[in-house]
Amino acid sequence: MRHQYHHCTDIVPTILECCGLKMPEVVDSVKQAPLPGVSMRYSFDAAEAPTTKETQYYEMLGTRGIWHQGWKAVTEHGPVPIDLGHFDKDRWQLFHTDEDRSEATDLADRHPEKVKELSELWLAEAQKYNVLPLNDLSIHEFHQLEFKAEPPAGGRYAYYPGTTEIPEASAARTLGVSFKILAEVEFTGDSQGVIFAQGSRFGGYTMFVKGGKLFFVYNFLGIPPEQRLTCAAPPLGRHIVGVEFIKERIGENGEAQGQMTLYVDEEAVATGPFRTQTGHYALCGEGLCIGYDGSDAVSSEYKPKFPFTGGRVVKVVYDVAEDVYVDLERQLAAVMARD
Repeated sequence: MRHQYHHCTDIVPTILECCGLKMPEVVDSVKQAPLPGVSMRYSFDAAEAPTTKETQYYEMLGTRGIWHQGWKAVTEHGPVPIDLGHFDKDRWQLFHTDEDRSEATDLADRHPEKVKELSELWLAEAQKYNVLPLNDLSIHEFHQLEFKAEPPAGGRYAYYPGTTEIPEASAARTLGVSFKILAEVEFTGDSQGVIFAQGSRFGGYTMFVKGGKLFFVYNFLGIPPEQRLTCAAPPLGRHIVGVEFIKERIGENGEAQGQMTLYVDEEAVATGPFRTQTGHYALCGEGLCIGYDGSDAVSSEYKPKFPFTGGRVVKVVYDVAEDVYVDLERQLAAVMARD
């Protein structure tokens, strides 16, 4: 147990010191930004030693904070979405964390000079570590700014088994859009396992065979019950199985709603209303998997990785053509607005 004030920014400096290494100033001809942390190595052998950390800034979505020599100033900019600006109108709170570790007593009115000192120090740290400019965009606007691989002209992607996970930013986009997913699969009487999957128990979708049945499950943000369509697994031989989602409207929370249809060859075998996510399937990892699920199972029906056996997944084709035109139209409008 240690009581010195430290932050996750101090982990890398600690590892470097323990390994006897210095942070390089230049890597591949690129000058490196200074590390915002300090090593915790000194505390390993001196539990009561005073902290060597002087200052730590915080910022997320416009909410800011700074700790400095036992004092902490914070200002809450409000819940997302804000999209208002006016950061200069935010009220700073002040806590003496050396004496009030739980930050229960706001001392801002008693020590306005300390509030001014710390708020100005926050700005200096923000400039030093490239925190500026501040923004308080909505989640939807943040997603629009993120990198996404451009869809092919025809809106069609083909994936094959035996590969690693395809990162979400580079995979066919199934978030908040209409889409089709068709898999060419060789079935035997013993077929079971995942045909394709993306996401985790906190949100995602998967198609798999289990107990002689074909399942498509869409896990909406981990909220039960799982949305699912099922039918008898196809007979022996090579078949096309897949789903089509037709987006009909946007729900009050921004989620896409519409009809999901399960197909075996050219026959629609099951259909029902589904809602699909517009945000990420996962904060990191949990990319698109062909022939297995990743490290965290999408459905409660199986344990990861549940690889497909008793047959063969030949390939999986994604078609997002109906939304490709919408994307291009939106991009053109953005370009015209800038011009």
